[in-house]
Amino acid sequence: MVDIYDMLVKAGAIKHGKFKLTSGKISDFYVDIKEAVTDPKILTIITEQFSQLVGKEFSCIVGMELGAVPLIVALSLKLDIPYVIVRKEKREHGITDRFVGKLKEGHVLVVDDVITTGKSVAETVQLLKEIKVSVDRVIAVVDRNEGGNELLSNMNIKMDSLVKLRIDQHVGT
Repeated sequence: MVDIYDMLVKAGAIKHGKFKLTSGKISDFYVDIKEAVTDPKILTIITEQFSQLVGKEFSCIVGMELGAVPLIVALSLKLDIPYVIVRKEKREHGITDRFVGKLKEGHVLVVDDVITTGKSVAETVQLLKEIKVSVDRVIAVVDRNEGGNELLSNMNIKMDSLVKLRIDQHVGT
């Protein structure tokens, strides 16, 4: 099995410097899954490992724009399960709904690219629960191990990732 972390490093997806994350935290490194999955080989490997992790027991695959979109599309094609994109905000024009696609009855799988504190993915889960959609599992390419798993666990959501980062992997690099 291909080591996803090594693959991301070789692809230049682990960037060093000073970055403001979605959570508002400042970090010495950034994991750029969005850029990495523009390479079809990387996207295929991630999709294969995701499919081995979850199986086909879900009625729908859900992900927040933008980072999760290529991941949910690829996983949808691999597993033959419909997907839904969640917009970050309600639009003021055209179709104003936050959901693009049709949510199916049954359990949905939420997919994210990188989870740090878990706030963004927790908001997605909460939106789904508000409309009575059953969700109890989240998968991500990378868990930065900065509280996301704990937050989701407190919401009775199981979280899995292909890569679990440790802060010592990036100190002084």
